[in-house]
Amino acid sequence: KLPTMKMLLSLIALLSAALLARAAPPTCYSRVLSLSKEITESFKELQTSKDVDSCVATLPRLYLDIHNYCVLAKLRDFVAYPRCDTVLEVNELKEKARSLYTILISYCRRDLVFLTDDCNALEIPTERSITES
Repeated sequence: KLPTMKMLLSLIALLSAALLARAAPPTCYSRVLSLSKEITESFKELQTSKDVDSCVATLPRLYLDIHNYCVLAKLRDFVAYPRCDTVLEVNELKEKARSLYTILISYCRRDLVFLTDDCNALEIPTERSITES
């Protein structure tokens, strides 16, 4: 009976630890990383969608690497782009980009380290940099 009780208590402790790990709030870095991936994927879907306005093809490229200092300028340019304001999907994407920019410059300002300032890398990303981000 005693070994069974120990095993049951161990199992309960393990499950409790797993639940606590999932309940931990996201760090600034993890939030920025996940939002940048979400925005990049949404942009790719928007570019390949057949149901959107033709102006979508003229949007500035939106590959985001939060480790690149130029991502701030990239986000500003995208949000300020004057065309496609009547396309709901573009407005939603601009709102997410605005949120990411705000998080980067306000909430996470001291928590993030930019590893590069290569603006060309955000225009023509390599396959390696896409899989790393």
